[in-house]
Amino acid sequence: MTIVGVVHPGSMGAAVAAQAKLSGAEVLWCPTGRSSATKERALKHGLTAVRDLRELVDKADVVLSICPPAYAEDVAVEVSAHGFAGIYVDGNAISPATMARVYAITARGGATVVDGSIIGSPPSDSKTPRLYLAGPEDALASVASLFAESAVHTHALSGGIGRASALKLSYSSYQKTSRVLAAVSYALARDYGVEEELLDIARGRATSYLAETGYIPKVAARSWRWGPEMEEAAATLREAGLPAELAEASAAVMSRWDDLRDSDLGIPEVIEHLHDVPESQPD
Repeated sequence: MTIVGVVHPGSMGAAVAAQAKLSGAEVLWCPTGRSSATKERALKHGLTAVRDLRELVDKADVVLSICPPAYAEDVAVEVSAHGFAGIYVDGNAISPATMARVYAITARGGATVVDGSIIGSPPSDSKTPRLYLAGPEDALASVASLFAESAVHTHALSGGIGRASALKLSYSSYQKTSRVLAAVSYALARDYGVEEELLDIARGRATSYLAETGYIPKVAARSWRWGPEMEEAAATLREAGLPAELAEASAAVMSRWDDLRDSDLGIPEVIEHLHDVPESQPD
């Protein structure tokens, strides 16, 4: 039986790791320092708790790192410090340059490294995200076999480490920036009382994020992790000699929603957070 360890099992990480159970794998996680929400999530998905990270690393054949991009290197350092020598899958939204650093950290400790990227929503009965994989062929085959009977559809990429990360940021730099721009456009129209007219125009097009105003609060609630992802996208664009300003601006807009992490506010409250805080007037 293959043993999989998942580090920092958030909504995506826990759901993806749990899919490996369908192939007969046991999935471990470490509750030390994790929130009550994470613990409830792990229980819901039937993950097996271990005493600490060392026990997880000692037992796991495969370690999945699926966390906010800002923590990807820290997780690699923590896992490597315990001498992990199995297959290390970094499934985070990080730049190829960051992925290269993760590779250097984990490979130095003896791990076989796989560059992964997840496109889509957490897997469920109705959601089937894609998991793109790049790296050594044998390792890719092993990871793919974990999800063969699951809602996670794996796709191998040629070209080695960095390809999966580049694909993720190529997609998300458009997808997430478009969502943020739609929110800003709606906020401006709402300020002038023309939001219904704007929506009427958007709905007349074949597809438009602008017409999906119900998604604006979701963007705000996820901006705490989408923002750092856009910073990684900006770094990747700069390294390729391409304009990075839109991705940087998108990250800056999302920073206004930093305190709305996983909130369930409505559109008016979320939109209000986009406005500048007025400067106090002198007495």
